[in-house]
Amino acid sequence: MPIQLLPEVLINQIAAGEVVERPASVVKELVENALDAGAQRVEIDLEEGGARLIRIRDDGVGMAPSELPMAVSRHATSKIASLDDLEAVATLGFRGEALPSIASVSRFSLASRTATQERGAKLDVEGGRLGEVMPHPHAQGTTVEARDLFFNVPARRKFLKAERTELGHVEDWLRQLALARPTIELKLNHNGRLLRHYRPNGGDAPKRLAEALGPEFHERALGLDHAQAGLRLHGWIGLPTASRSSADQQFFYVNGRAVRDRIVAHAVRQAYADVLYHGRHPSFVLFLELDPRRVDVNVHPAKHEVRFRDGRLVHDFIFRTLHEALAEARPADAVGAPSSPVGPVPSPVAGLPQWAPADQSRLGLSVGDTVAAYRTLYAASDASEASPPSAAAFAATPAASPAAAKVGGDDTVAPPLGFALAQLHGVYVLAQNAQGLVLVDMHAAHERITYERMKAAFAAQDLRAQPLLVPEALAVSEREADAAEQHAVLLASLGFEVRRTGPQSLSLRSVPALLADLDAKPLLLDALAELREHGSTRKVEEAVHGLMGGWACRSSVRANRRLTVPEMNALLRDMEATERAAQCNHGRPTYVQLELAELDRLFLRGR
Repeated sequence: MPIQLLPEVLINQIAAGEVVERPASVVKELVENALDAGAQRVEIDLEEGGARLIRIRDDGVGMAPSELPMAVSRHATSKIASLDDLEAVATLGFRGEALPSIASVSRFSLASRTATQERGAKLDVEGGRLGEVMPHPHAQGTTVEARDLFFNVPARRKFLKAERTELGHVEDWLRQLALARPTIELKLNHNGRLLRHYRPNGGDAPKRLAEALGPEFHERALGLDHAQAGLRLHGWIGLPTASRSSADQQFFYVNGRAVRDRIVAHAVRQAYADVLYHGRHPSFVLFLELDPRRVDVNVHPAKHEVRFRDGRLVHDFIFRTLHEALAEARPADAVGAPSSPVGPVPSPVAGLPQWAPADQSRLGLSVGDTVAAYRTLYAASDASEASPPSAAAFAATPAASPAAAKVGGDDTVAPPLGFALAQLHGVYVLAQNAQGLVLVDMHAAHERITYERMKAAFAAQDLRAQPLLVPEALAVSEREADAAEQHAVLLASLGFEVRRTGPQSLSLRSVPALLADLDAKPLLLDALAELREHGSTRKVEEAVHGLMGGWACRSSVRANRRLTVPEMNALLRDMEATERAAQCNHGRPTYVQLELAELDRLFLRGR
């Protein structure tokens, strides 16, 4: 077959394969056009999940009759006019491909009127073939109809899923949009029945958040707003205890555009690595704002993907912002109590057993000589005999915290986790605070306290390297070898001495002393993969933290260990002062708050 130009209709149908995947894709493109036109109210009507009818009505600026044929022409747009416009594009659409692509695979009609026109106009398109522009009564704004989607492409129509499935995709996308545009009114009707109605609320983002995701999300989330280096990240991140089995509540926006990005996903995963069960997913609604010239949105016709000019900077900014926000979360944030100074520890409650500490050593709730203990781990002469520090190495007088300070008089304010009452079954600590009853898993809580103190001590030390008696040869890809050569100084600071010995070979000459007993080769390969992808790595730190987590677990207070009331109160005060104290190293919650209202319901009080 000789080379020939394809017909315009066929070109549009081919383009539709990238732009129009399913009814939800059509809804997305049309609604985004409406928002770019300044619409404050958008109504969506669907029939049979969108396969039979998709109608979008808006109150935007509208189009003149002469513009209607141009709107359904390829690469015709009002949003950009030059390369400079493309590099700084701030609108949701800009390619000029959506309308002609949709019109080529449906029975399409476009009706519109501007504020200066006395009456509107309408254009019908049948499978890509344009009709005549006709006068048509219409309010200011635009109405777009796409009937019988893929009627002329049977192969594509066969791939549409069940009505309920296609409708679910539309609902999911509309929820995504509603979170980003709280001032816009959005209505979704299906088969003549109202399904969703997101009302405008004057920019009240928390209200729209509760509307879209339910009130529980906002109650179990941390708000954040941080700006640095020309980047701003704001929104909400779910507490680790509110994690989910799937990633169905993860929404990320770049300059108001919902995107999926590997750099972002990796940064979020690293930020939550220390507080989540394996296989659990965090919830978040995050908005990243930056200069449009620093991000390329013209990566794919569907505009789901972006490319950052400085991906490493964005990755580190997101990771550090989320990491610090999670670290700063205290029990006070979860229970809503003031973190003001508290009064003296109350006297024992009458009738409760008081256990004497005569048969037990003091519970180590603070670290006195942690640094000295870690120095022994890195001593070159004893590297082969290094062992985890015992619980006794960390035993010291409980450190005073701001929350444990005393105030005189009767104006005592309960601390966030309250005052200890008793120990239950040798496992749980019961405490009373202003909100009601607090139940603490003493092992999980002490494990987190010990772990965080180990991490702090470790951060103050250099990561020593242990030379190998016989260097190990590693076969790697050429890209991995390039990464090892490029980041040799960084790898050396992590304890790895690596030399390139060929195009696809490395020589491993030293490993981190703390990980000398482990097989360090897989760890090095994982680190090289991260360096190649993101320009930085936390694999070694994560491995060390995993080792410390095991030590913390083994050295923390065990079940059936009887604690005195002062020891229980010391544990509570240390929890209030410890980062990430709401969950242990393995992601389990350390405490549960039972509100007075919940207790009243249990006993039918007030009925």
